[in-house]
Amino acid sequence: MANDREVLREIWDGKLPICFQLDQEEIMDIQQPDPFYVMVPRLSYFPLVIDKMKRHFLRFISQENADNEMWLDYNGQPLKWHYPIGFLYDLFCGNDPQLPWNLTVHFTKFPEHILLHCSNKDIVEAHFMSTVKEADVLKHRGQVMSTMQKKDHNQLWLGLQNDKFDQFWAINRRLMESHGDNEGFKHIPIRIYSDDGICRQRLISPRNSDGSRKIIQQLISELYPDKPDVKLRTHGILLPADTPLQWLSEHMSYPDNFLHICLC
Repeated sequence: MANDREVLREIWDGKLPICFQLDQEEIMDIQQPDPFYVMVPRLSYFPLVIDKMKRHFLRFISQENADNEMWLDYNGQPLKWHYPIGFLYDLFCGNDPQLPWNLTVHFTKFPEHILLHCSNKDIVEAHFMSTVKEADVLKHRGQVMSTMQKKDHNQLWLGLQNDKFDQFWAINRRLMESHGDNEGFKHIPIRIYSDDGICRQRLISPRNSDGSRKIIQQLISELYPDKPDVKLRTHGILLPADTPLQWLSEHMSYPDNFLHICLC
């Protein structure tokens, strides 16, 4: 893996300012609650960063709803907690950036047909580890995760949950390295999403048939032959057409080891 720790650190340190506001229909107190402002890591997941916000709003809602599962929306669109926060922002605001990101908080009318339930952080951990294992199968045929011990899995998760770069990358670097034949990963773990949030996932090799490194423009030609002007965005960045996929996967994957990319 290229020794570009500065890029990894810049991606890790990415933050988003968010303004949370309680749904007006759920306010039971005479006093209007103040919005709750917070900076959150782009690489994290909403269930990991909303404990204080939830406590802030609980006293303003009906107590019979206090134990309900909380959920968020942006402009009426429920936000899927199992997607990284930064990706969600790119998906909904990438073409029209707004800061802070204004989100609405709900304790009622959970959209069962859109969102998965998430009653505690153990569910987030299970989803995260499952996705990391899927990425390892694509890159290394599952050979890295299968050699890790439980304590390594715990360190990986706690590094993400507690926003500890060194703790996380001490383990994750083993998942990001090429192994064996020096030709890079077997496949690139990548998910590309259209504006409506529909995900496209295919087996993508980091190399072309002639052995040369595959770049973004070649990926676009492969996936969207009728749309040569398509652009791809991740971490708020429009990706240059000549970016090699192997480099991109090594440096700009989310902690789950997938590239989450928005079509634009």
